[in-house]
Amino acid sequence: MKIDTVEAIPLAIPYRRPFGFASGRVTAADHVLVQITTDDGLVGHGEAPPRPYTYGETAASIVAAVRDLFAPVLVGADPFARERIRADLDRTVANNAAKGAIDVALWDLVGQACGQPVHVLLGHAADDVRAAHMIGLGTPEEMVADACEVRDDHGVDAFKIKVGRELGVDMAAVRALRAELGDAVELYADANRGWDADTAIVASRRLADHGVSMLEEPNPAADVLGRRRIVAASPIPVVGDESTITLGGVARSLLDGDTEAISVKVARTGFTDSAKIVGLCEGLGVTTVIGNQIDGMLSTVASVALGCGLRALARHPVEVTNYLLMADDVLADPPVIVDGRISARQEPGLGATIDPGKLAHYRLA
Repeated sequence: MKIDTVEAIPLAIPYRRPFGFASGRVTAADHVLVQITTDDGLVGHGEAPPRPYTYGETAASIVAAVRDLFAPVLVGADPFARERIRADLDRTVANNAAKGAIDVALWDLVGQACGQPVHVLLGHAADDVRAAHMIGLGTPEEMVADACEVRDDHGVDAFKIKVGRELGVDMAAVRALRAELGDAVELYADANRGWDADTAIVASRRLADHGVSMLEEPNPAADVLGRRRIVAASPIPVVGDESTITLGGVARSLLDGDTEAISVKVARTGFTDSAKIVGLCEGLGVTTVIGNQIDGMLSTVASVALGCGLRALARHPVEVTNYLLMADDVLADPPVIVDGRISARQEPGLGATIDPGKLAHYRLA
């Protein structure tokens, strides 16, 4: 089996409402669908959500990288030779979302060829995982309404609160969420690098007072010494996300003492590098969780597969609800969250089917 064609298809799907965070704001899903077809007719898919304010990639740059740099490497290759392909792609630096989508599509192909779901190939640690919801910035009332909607409709009881604004504003939202949701609900926070180190230290103590369990990306990643001061002073673990986007970056951050836990994202490191990061962290006794790049349905399915595949991830809530922001998607069979949990698909590969009518409707020229 050889790779025959590689396509990068830009999409524009409207959101039901905007999603805001300290480093950006999104109003539509300008994602790229990567589609890899083999010479025997199998088709694998991966989704690349561009986040220029975090990684520098845009939909246009992802399409160009896949078309001009990566497709010539992939065509004619064996989809099973993921390590060879990874080495070839890594000759081009960065382009994390583009590479992540390619890796997901390759695993989709391998699963189909083997007749096994991706989560089984990864290790089959679980059949389902607990869902977590990411709450975007807004007024306390808006943030509480968002959390209550997802709790009431889907049974979710774990929430990541976006923070990183003026501290008093953020703490008002945290207090309101804790008061409304109660002590049994898990809350953790993500500042998206929005605070300086001194503010983050004060914030970590106030967040701990309200039972917030972790603080993600509290200050700019380039402020390494400030991050170490936060880690030393914070009563809750400091989580690396945007500052720890490669295997080597994770190792450096953990060994240098500026991170205590790691968020992995399939949309950024695919299955292959995500599993390597999780293995590194597991060996060091470091917690790993699955984050959300404001994913669409396909990346959501992939995140669930990763969470159900690896034991270290299956024990923590997985951020998988933000596809609910989108008014529609190109998947024929949307993910389903029941009683706060979401199941891995049992069909070979990702088990995700693209609706050709929706793809034709939302794709850009």
